[in-house]
Amino acid sequence: MDSNHQSNYKLSKTEKKFLRKQIKAKHTLLRHEGIETVSYATQSLVVANGGLGNGVSRNQLLPVLEKCGLVDALLMPPNKPYSFARYRTTEESKRAYVTLNGKEVVDDLGQKIILYLNFVEKVQWKELRPQALPPGLMVVEEIISSEEEKMLLESVDWTEDTDNQNSQKSLKHRRVKHFGYEFHYENNNVDKDKPLSGGLPDICDSFLEKWLREGYIKHKPDQMTINQYEPGQGIPAHIDTHSAFEDEIVSLSLGSEIVMDFKHPDGIAVPVMLPRRSLLVMTGESRYLWTHGITCRKFDTVQASESLKSGIITSDVGDLTLSKRGLRTSFTFRKVRQTPCNCSYPLVCDSQRKETPPSFPESDKEASRLEQEYVHQVYEEIAGHFSSTRHTPWPHIVEFLKALPSGSIVADIGCGNGKYLGINKELYMIGCDRSQNLVDICRERQFQAFVCDALAVPVRSGSCDACISIAVIHHFATAERRVAALQEIVRLLRPGGKALIYVWAMEQEYNKQKSKYLRGNRNSQGKKEEMNSDTSVQRSLVEQMPDMGSRDSAFSAPGINDSQEGGCNSRQVSNSKLPIHVNRTSFYSQDVLVPWHLKGNPDKGKPVEPFGPIGSQDPSPVFHRYYHVFREGELEAACRTVSDVRILQSYYDQGNWCVILQKA
Repeated sequence: MDSNHQSNYKLSKTEKKFLRKQIKAKHTLLRHEGIETVSYATQSLVVANGGLGNGVSRNQLLPVLEKCGLVDALLMPPNKPYSFARYRTTEESKRAYVTLNGKEVVDDLGQKIILYLNFVEKVQWKELRPQALPPGLMVVEEIISSEEEKMLLESVDWTEDTDNQNSQKSLKHRRVKHFGYEFHYENNNVDKDKPLSGGLPDICDSFLEKWLREGYIKHKPDQMTINQYEPGQGIPAHIDTHSAFEDEIVSLSLGSEIVMDFKHPDGIAVPVMLPRRSLLVMTGESRYLWTHGITCRKFDTVQASESLKSGIITSDVGDLTLSKRGLRTSFTFRKVRQTPCNCSYPLVCDSQRKETPPSFPESDKEASRLEQEYVHQVYEEIAGHFSSTRHTPWPHIVEFLKALPSGSIVADIGCGNGKYLGINKELYMIGCDRSQNLVDICRERQFQAFVCDALAVPVRSGSCDACISIAVIHHFATAERRVAALQEIVRLLRPGGKALIYVWAMEQEYNKQKSKYLRGNRNSQGKKEEMNSDTSVQRSLVEQMPDMGSRDSAFSAPGINDSQEGGCNSRQVSNSKLPIHVNRTSFYSQDVLVPWHLKGNPDKGKPVEPFGPIGSQDPSPVFHRYYHVFREGELEAACRTVSDVRILQSYYDQGNWCVILQKA
């Protein structure tokens, strides 16, 4: 609206609402993306909610923009809920600003999205992705004919009797069948002494012989897994277990194209297009060091130009659009390894690792020992790096602390670097932590903190008006020890005192929404260790989620072991080895080891080398922390076993289960 007439014109309720949303979009772009808008007209506009991350494709947005004038360039950054449009003239961009602001468009899912436009002075987009495939990776297009594809698809019987050894497994995100050997998702391996009857289907023989002759594979596979993916389904990022299979792993894509994401341990992500009827061949570094996975989504970000069929999806924001997924079936072939792996990547090789994952504890003594080695010692080692990623308070915890009466005495049990100790200056807060190095950081910040075990806090019973325990109790290795930690918190409270408790949730996807842990930006180089950097794809730019995370949510590098889809009902048994979780993927076991890749220079005079260039074999130190991730209702159930307690509130907060309890 012309500012000269604003004083004489009363905005309607609808116009006021639009103006608020437009201003909010402007502030959000600046705060979370660093995009500065201007109040005067320019040739360039930022289109909030008109991005690939919102499900708006180039083919949908460009015709809408072109109704207002000639568009010189439309830049659509991958996974972002906005785009940039540059018009030939300022008059045309002004016309778009007036005409399209508040306009509804329909995304590729058929949902209505409202556009909010603002002028920008200049458009810059940083290239983050390498323009090369991971070493050892090859994609062969049109490896079979359409007739052969049809024949292979028709050979798969998904309706056969479930008693059959090769019958499908109903996993959460796909259907799967095994031949030759069954892949066991509970331990990410095959039983080499129990081959399945029948071997590989005869229909595969001619293709495998041909690929051998043409040099695409060196070993004739003896294990095959068939996966069927509906649109929206995928498979978590993983590395196929070194000790289970030989070097080369090949996968045939049938029925539909797909984008597969590859990730190097230093955080570099490479999206690779696998066309229909293509063969993916992974050997060497791409097979042993890089994780690969398929993100659960119904649309892939792809090149808009028709020239590129396979290979890396570049970050050319002027040539990206969305492609709707179809029903895809993959035939993945492997050769079962009969001898230990001797690859060139010993730090990520289960055959060569000197240290084997610990077993699930059978006694309190074993649990204490596990916590000492895989919790206490680890935090001592990573304290400096860990603290550098923990500086943004979580909104609901801030709300709890600010609602307490002035003068309240509050204990933060497991205070870490003390980021909550100074939130409310009207409170008397003390912190304690098992890590001396983290407590030292608290003291450097002039906070009151001391070292102790959360099971034995040296504070008088009933002396606290409130307690908080944020992302601590999930580090205790048995149910009894977790309850004991809750009892210790309640002991500190006066009658009527309240405690806020957060634990990491097994359900990282809840009410059809992924947590920020799963949605974390995998391409960020500068902030890849910071969970609280709000870089995740959001459905609407003007409806922001709170900036949340977890004490254990600050990981970006992948784990060591294969963590393929296994179903959320898997449980650990006595003497079983604890699985190593693949960061930023769903949990399939409640008791896991989560990797932390140490960066920087934590020890005085002892430089730690980070991962070198792609292809180097000298990674930064990797530490593994023990976690018990809580199922829905488990935290409340544990609280109910504690006497003199009532639960005031329980809720889910961005990948965490949370409880506010009160001492009777």
